[in-house]
Amino acid sequence: MRFVVLVKANEASEAGTLPTEQELSEMTSYNEELVKAGIFLAGEGLHPSSNAARIRFDKGNQTVLDGPFSETKELIAGFWILQCKSREECIEWIKRAPFREGEVEIRQVFEAPDFGEAYTPELQAREAKIGEQAKDNLKR
Repeated sequence: MRFVVLVKANEASEAGTLPTEQELSEMTSYNEELVKAGIFLAGEGLHPSSNAARIRFDKGNQTVLDGPFSETKELIAGFWILQCKSREECIEWIKRAPFREGEVEIRQVFEAPDFGEAYTPELQAREAKIGEQAKDNLKR
C-alpha cells in the first residue's frame, strides 16, 4: 500500500523560514532510514503559498487564485510517499519523524483494484504507459 504523508504548513514555513543545518541533518538521517527500510518512494519540501496558485473549477470555468493563502492549517509544507504494509506501519514510521512541532496527515493512495470494474484493462494499460513515460521525465 502506498501512502502520502502530508506535512502541514505553519507560520514559519509560510514565512519562508528555512530549516537549520541541524534540522536538515536530522531529516536527512530519517529519510535514509526510510530508504534502508525499503518504504521511501519520494519526499520533498514545498515553497510557501506566497509562490503558489490555485485553480478553481466551476461549471466549466476556471479561476486562477494567486497565493499567499490565509488558512495556514489547510496548507501543505511538504510530503512523503511511502510504501508500507499497512496504515499502522506508516503511522509508526511517521511517529519517528524528527519534528518538534506541527502536524502531518496520512492518506492512502488508490490502487487499481480499489476502482473495481470501472477500471478496465484498457485503462490500466494506458495508465501503465503514462507511468513509464513519467519515469522517463525524471531522467531529464
